[in-house]
Amino acid sequence: MTMSRFMVNSISSNTVGDKHTQVSYFTATNTPSLETPQHTVFDSSNMSRDCIRRHIRQQRNALSHTEQQQLATTACQHLLAEIVARKATKVALYLAFDGELSTQPLIDALWQQNIAVYLPRIHPFAKGHLLFVHYTPSTPMVHNRFNIAEPKLDVRRIVTSSHLDMIVTPLVAFDVHGNRMGMGGGFYDRTLVQIKANNPIAIGYAHDCQQVSQVPTQYWDIPLPLLFTPTKRIASSHLRDTHNNN
Repeated sequence: MTMSRFMVNSISSNTVGDKHTQVSYFTATNTPSLETPQHTVFDSSNMSRDCIRRHIRQQRNALSHTEQQQLATTACQHLLAEIVARKATKVALYLAFDGELSTQPLIDALWQQNIAVYLPRIHPFAKGHLLFVHYTPSTPMVHNRFNIAEPKLDVRRIVTSSHLDMIVTPLVAFDVHGNRMGMGGGFYDRTLVQIKANNPIAIGYAHDCQQVSQVPTQYWDIPLPLLFTPTKRIASSHLRDTHNNN
């Protein structure tokens, strides 16, 4: 892919309003900045969803193990601050797969702060749906049909999404408007469509290289109110809650 397919993000971090997105860039001191450093966003115009998926998966898998660790540690600091600010006590995460931004530093930090962590697992009876299971260092794990690790089914440890404070979602690609593209199975879309008034709050978590100029959306796609990368916090126009999102 040539460099002509890259563009500079022109969204200002101090743009606010019902029809706009606010992007806050993190400084070295982990404080959101009103400055707008230029960074490249992959130009996905006129590309199919499959082509976007293929390109972004290649990009994130091209990151070295050291880069993955450093980026995960940095992103953890940013999202942990959001979790603490929101006083969340039950947070659903995921285990990284296929080059996704690792959540392990965040999981470890939440355990240290006695914040309950939940992981998704494929529902055994409702096709295409997820269950959320309480996850601790001693939770037995199995691999599902996609070879992704998930908690062993234990009905005593399941919670419904309405009892969570936050759902941190994996994704393949995203844009500045909060649009999210997954792997195509629709598992998270079926979960997110049940959320009312951003309770629980759904947050996308991804590498910066996963941002594209525009995600081609379908009627079933559910946009995200918040997204975090190692360098920025994106509050989309879909953020509608009482928490201060400035």
